[in-house]
Amino acid sequence: MTDPATVRARAEDVLNEIERAVVGKRDVALGLLVALLSGGHALIEDVPGLAKTQLARSLATVCGLQLSRIQLTPDLLPSDLTGSLVLDPEHGRPRFQPGPLHANLVLADEVNRAPPKTQSALLEAMQEGQVTVEGVTHPLPQPFCVIAPQNPVESEGTYPLPEAQLDRFLLRLSVGYPDREAETTMLTERVARRQPEPDLAAVLDAHEVRGLQAAVEAVHVDPTVAGYVVDLVAATREREELLLGASPRGSLAALQAARATAALAGRDFVLPEDVQAVLGPALGHRLAIRPDRWVRGLRPDRILERCREAVPAPVTDAP
Repeated sequence: MTDPATVRARAEDVLNEIERAVVGKRDVALGLLVALLSGGHALIEDVPGLAKTQLARSLATVCGLQLSRIQLTPDLLPSDLTGSLVLDPEHGRPRFQPGPLHANLVLADEVNRAPPKTQSALLEAMQEGQVTVEGVTHPLPQPFCVIAPQNPVESEGTYPLPEAQLDRFLLRLSVGYPDREAETTMLTERVARRQPEPDLAAVLDAHEVRGLQAAVEAVHVDPTVAGYVVDLVAATREREELLLGASPRGSLAALQAARATAALAGRDFVLPEDVQAVLGPALGHRLAIRPDRWVRGLRPDRILERCREAVPAPVTDAP
């Protein structure tokens, strides 16, 4: 079993290497690493040009994972993702040809441009870790993580993800514009290296990633902390500004992300602060705000802040 100090050190190595490619977005890279080590998936929602794709590619390279990038378009079929049966000329019978979902890290770019039938194929892979072709189930390699960037600004030619599919993403992240110092550093480093992107080194491999996932599963959760998660999620169901609060899957997502956050901080137990740190990314996309409140500018982060203020954090006896 990987000890907490080793988990923290390996995470620092990964984040430091990613920062060579994407400057000033360590918090977003940490969120992606949390999703990967939690065994979940991440939705990155922001305007074009903010290195959403670069972050995902860098994570795959630094973690030594097989990367598959899918540029989703309205004419994409489910078989374009899952794979299909093709005729094997040598044996004269059909054989299964794996599709791009058969990778450790799948970058599903512009996920909201895929039609619903194709999105549903992606949903099975995310939820079950397998694909079904012609009635035959094919397991996906482990670890398996889907990172799906999407542009929330454009609506023409898009198919918004339904709540049921949004709920399958462990975290929803936003990159945001860099500050002046980070953007200046990005420009000067680009000039200095004389090539578009840096050559990143693989800090981990797939076997080590699975070991870090096992370390996350070994993180202790005090019953009072578990109750704190339940109370926070229950508070979203009581807000009159919402049509829909977070489901029990949201409770599981928040707790699992908090366990990964604790592990990456070098601890084998969860603190209430870990839960608070992941509350927005884990629950924000699971809330349905009333339309009249939405047009007035109310957003999930503000509602979750009110829930956090209303629910007192427990005092735990940390090991």
